[in-house]
Amino acid sequence: MAKWWSNQESNSIFRSEVMSLVQMYLQPEAAYDTIAALGEVGCVQFRDLNAKINAQQRKFISEVRRCDELERRIRYVTAELNKEGHKVLDLMDDFPPAPQPREIIDLELHLEKTETEILELAANNVNLQTSYLELSEMIQVLERTDQFFSDQESHNFDLNKMGTHRDPERSNGHLGFVAGVISREREYAFERMLWRISRGNVFVRRCDVDVALTDPKTGNVLHKSVFVVFFQGDQLQGRIRKVCTGFHAHMYPCPSSHSERQEMVKNVRTRLEDLQVIINQTSDHRTCVLQAALKQLPTWSAMVKKMKGIYHTLNLFNVDLGSKCLIGEGWVPKRELELVEVALAAGSASVGSTVPSFINVLDTKKEPPTHFRTNKFTRGFQNLIDAYGIAGYREVNPGLYTCITFPFLFAVMFGDMGHGTILFLLGLWMVIDEKRLSKKRGGEIWTIFFAGRYIIMLMGLFAMYTGFHYNDIFSKSINVFGTRWVNVYNRTTVLTNPTLQLNPSVATRGVYPMGIDPIWQSASNKIIFLNTYKMKLSIIFGVLHMVFGVCMSVENFVFFKKYAYIILQFVPQVLFLLLMFGYMCFMMFYKWVKYSPTTDVEADTPGCAPSVLIMFIDMVLFKTETALPGCDVNMFPIQKTLEMIFLVVALLCIPWILLGKPLYIKYQRRNRPAGPVVEVDEIVEKIEVTTGKEIIITEVAESHESGGHSEEDDEPMSEIWIHQAIHTIEYILSTISHTASYLRLWALSLAHAQLSEVLWTMVLAMGLQMNGYAGAIGLFFIFAVWEFFTIAIMVMMEGLSAFLHTLRLHWVEFMSKFYVGNGYPFTPFCFKDILIVVEDD
Repeated sequence: MAKWWSNQESNSIFRSEVMSLVQMYLQPEAAYDTIAALGEVGCVQFRDLNAKINAQQRKFISEVRRCDELERRIRYVTAELNKEGHKVLDLMDDFPPAPQPREIIDLELHLEKTETEILELAANNVNLQTSYLELSEMIQVLERTDQFFSDQESHNFDLNKMGTHRDPERSNGHLGFVAGVISREREYAFERMLWRISRGNVFVRRCDVDVALTDPKTGNVLHKSVFVVFFQGDQLQGRIRKVCTGFHAHMYPCPSSHSERQEMVKNVRTRLEDLQVIINQTSDHRTCVLQAALKQLPTWSAMVKKMKGIYHTLNLFNVDLGSKCLIGEGWVPKRELELVEVALAAGSASVGSTVPSFINVLDTKKEPPTHFRTNKFTRGFQNLIDAYGIAGYREVNPGLYTCITFPFLFAVMFGDMGHGTILFLLGLWMVIDEKRLSKKRGGEIWTIFFAGRYIIMLMGLFAMYTGFHYNDIFSKSINVFGTRWVNVYNRTTVLTNPTLQLNPSVATRGVYPMGIDPIWQSASNKIIFLNTYKMKLSIIFGVLHMVFGVCMSVENFVFFKKYAYIILQFVPQVLFLLLMFGYMCFMMFYKWVKYSPTTDVEADTPGCAPSVLIMFIDMVLFKTETALPGCDVNMFPIQKTLEMIFLVVALLCIPWILLGKPLYIKYQRRNRPAGPVVEVDEIVEKIEVTTGKEIIITEVAESHESGGHSEEDDEPMSEIWIHQAIHTIEYILSTISHTASYLRLWALSLAHAQLSEVLWTMVLAMGLQMNGYAGAIGLFFIFAVWEFFTIAIMVMMEGLSAFLHTLRLHWVEFMSKFYVGNGYPFTPFCFKDILIVVEDD
């Protein structure tokens, strides 16, 4: 018995891990190293003992802020690297150890130096690029204005390079001009404003800049135009300059003489070449600095994240009045208490502390977290269960059985050997190449698919199995065992009646060994036969699935020592389900066995077989159908009497479910002995000092076995009556609706088969009927189209539809019979979880 119980304790996929609430006493000098060691182990979920204290008033908030500042600098350097096209990859393994507090000073200095250097280089680069942009614009102004001036016209303009006039009275009709560059989207508004302020006394010429210009600060491409404004008078010149400033137009000196403009272009080009050399040198230096930081950045990021996690965890600890030790609490799996002891010993030894740190295992009535120990195979199935709700502490876990029932029910709806093979190969590829694919960053959708690779592989494998039973591969059948049908028709019969129906009751040589006879592929009544076959299968599988879910509740009742609930809840529920729908499934099997075409009794021939559905409706409505001549009304002599007994017992189960549990709770409360009042959060501690050990462990008898499952103890009776009435109505109605819900197995299987047949008939069959070389070439393209629609529609869309329906059958129809899902997950402090980042779209 002890060995069996030990196996149950270790089987953490069936029930969650046994958790212990521990209290830690850490010395201040060893606290950092101890938490670092616990973070490497990743087996403690710390509780916040400072929930009522403001985050800004906690002891280690200054260290957390230092880590935030380091993370800001790392993010800045990362952003600069991304601008240069360098991808910073996160460490997937070989994580550096948590840095010591003294090492963080060197890291701060290094990061500060790197950030300052990058900031200075960035500022210098912006200044240089700004100067380069201005010189480029000046060249454009000097070159583009050539088409506005000529040698004959140059003597009419003032030789001032800024294009100014002192006095229009003494200008003798000479014109001045202002040249510059303006954004294209502002040029029309710019011209209108000039027209208004001058009352039409200006002449504007403009030309688009074809050379690509870049904004030094943002890196965006600038689209600009060169303009020249001709005017007369100094007063008008001042207004024009103000308008240019208001529209952010850049004005540049432009001589009116062609020779002077050419000379200025040469000087500006020389300055541009010198400036380009300086920009290249600055860029090379910046690249060297960034590449040096790129090598160390993943390590720095991991170190800072670890340090921040340690100080954030230390902020959850309570500091005693004398600041002589830190006191913390956390949940630890019972089997990993030794690892916590080793971590505490390592933390104390690393700093040479003379006073050891120790833990106490506390007795508490708090609800422990739920932790299932999964591997890469069961993790995907457990995620499906957790998406519905986290199991309560030590509640039976449906994830163990979902590993088989989920792909099987999926395959019932997706039964096709060809499509199942495609799905299986996809899952098998991800399983075989999982080491390489696990490092691939493909977005959220790829992450979900890869996490469910074993689910996909099993769904494909089971789809191949059900497809073999359906004898369906890309809507075609295969002749494995040879047909059991005997041809009783001659040529004359076929010519006179070309639409022959296959009657399974005649012309057969026995039962087909496995699956469906391939001769049904040629029968005109194939759909009618498959309809009845798959409909009955869906009801049978559904009832079995629900009965199994009701039986799972017994596991919880036995484990939490609620033996009375087996009689008050489980027995009436399973009786109602079996006496109604279990009896209907029995009659399906009995009908298949009783009625045979080889019998000599006319009443036992297939023509006299009644409809099971009509028989079930008559049972509920107390009706009796009229039998055909030569046939019996009932399948067996005592059928009506047995149905009457089943129906009466099923109806008695309804008040049984409604009244049993509330009356039992009321009786239990009335006869409960009055005991001492015990606080829920009362903690009993006992310290045992063991010589030669640095760790002191307190072991107190655990009372977690009933945690989270005795909520009715404090619930008023009125609430219990209401909840039980709701539960009774929900169970009785859902038994009927859930049974009908399993008909989706039949509906989706039928739809999948018909879509596959339509795709074959309307696409691939056209190519197979083509003749000659053109037919061979056409078949190649038609096959490509058929393959595309097969993968896109039949595998992906139909597969997703079947997946969602299977998920619903587990969440609603199966798990509602026993699963509460009111727990919360075990989230230990673990460096691996902190450092591994999942990329989201």
